[in-house]
Amino acid sequence: MPETTAFNHVGQCVTDLGRSRRFYEELFGFTCERTLEPPDDPSATLLQLEPPVGMRVAYLRRDGLILELLQFDRAGNPPYRARVMNEPGLTHISLSVEDLEDVASRVGDYGGQVVEETRIPGAFFIRDPDGQLVELLPMSYRRRLDGD
Repeated sequence: MPETTAFNHVGQCVTDLGRSRRFYEELFGFTCERTLEPPDDPSATLLQLEPPVGMRVAYLRRDGLILELLQFDRAGNPPYRARVMNEPGLTHISLSVEDLEDVASRVGDYGGQVVEETRIPGAFFIRDPDGQLVELLPMSYRRRLDGD
C-alpha cells in the first residue's frame, strides 16, 4: 500500500524564539532545520488570527521529531495558562536522556524549571521557558520501546 500519510511536525507557541531555541538545542540536542518569517497573508487565514500576525518560526529536529516553535510579535497575545494533564489536547513532550539528574541540574540555566512534585523513580517533568511540560525519562525506557 502506498504511503498516504506521514508525520509532519508538532507546533508549540513560545514567547521568545531565541530563548526557546537555546533550551531545546543546547539542553537536548535538537538542531535547527530552518527559520521563517511567513507573510501575514495567508498565515492570518490559516491560523485564524487578525493581522498583523508577526510570526517567526523555527523548525527543530531530533530523532525524526520536528518541533515547530512559533513566536508571535503582536499585541493581544494571551498569557501562559497552566493546564492539567487530563485537559483535552496535547499535554507534553517526552524525552529520554542518559543522566536524569545531570539534565535536572542544568534546566534552570536554560530558563526552565524542574517540577519537583512530579518526581518518581526514573521520571519527572520539567517546564520549558514558556511553561510547556517536558517529561524526562531514562534512555533505558526508550531502548525498551525500540526493542518492542
